[in-house]
Amino acid sequence: MALSSKPATTTLDNGMRSIAANDASSTSSQGERVIIATPDGSFSAYLARPKAMKAPAIVVIQEIFGVNADMRKTCDGLAAQGYLAICPDLYWRQEADVELFDKTQADWNKALALYTAFDVDAGVKDIAATIRFLRGLDGASGKIGAMGYCLGGLLAYLTATRTDADASVAYYGVGIDKLIHEAESIKQPLLVHIAEEDEFVSKQAQAVMQHGLAGRNGVEVHSYPGMSHAFARNNGLHYDRKNAELANSRTLAFFCATLT
Repeated sequence: MALSSKPATTTLDNGMRSIAANDASSTSSQGERVIIATPDGSFSAYLARPKAMKAPAIVVIQEIFGVNADMRKTCDGLAAQGYLAICPDLYWRQEADVELFDKTQADWNKALALYTAFDVDAGVKDIAATIRFLRGLDGASGKIGAMGYCLGGLLAYLTATRTDADASVAYYGVGIDKLIHEAESIKQPLLVHIAEEDEFVSKQAQAVMQHGLAGRNGVEVHSYPGMSHAFARNNGLHYDRKNAELANSRTLAFFCATLT
């Protein structure tokens, strides 16, 4: 994995363009904290429920900053769209309840240290445990998707290759090119968003991804010219409303087609 230190507004409308609830910088949330047990130990997750009694579920996979306000608001926004949304704490093996942002060098330094030491294989196991938790959760209708950003984008790709998730979405995943051989294992739909000017994913890496995913049944790849890494991060430095809304509309249409 290779990210470098880089400290870093947004209002999304309701409807097909919106995933995150308005004002992602707010600390207020609509969801609840749940505990997921595994043979390796237990970890927490943020869970947001829709109004419907039964709904498809989506695992929201964190960036390098942990389960922060952005991730919680993304879950809240998905709940507003009718999904049961959960964001597991994937840093729990290193430090539980990490909540960082992209606004200070100190937070970047800590996030990058956690990212560098992160065990990707263990992270995928924890996502699989979250999927199992959802399959037995009251209110989950059975269909389960996953979506992730940055580190979470890589993990969303690996969720598609290694788990029984029904559909996965990867936003500007870092390191997918190094594991592109696993694309042979994709059996369920996968949507990939690539930022063409991603400072953490080289043009060569993007080409490897495009070539490795091209022509695969159920795999859809969209590339965004001129976009930097994290162009869809709520309140992020590189947030681009037009392209974030385009990517989010594609994500919601994809989940509507695959999970309902």
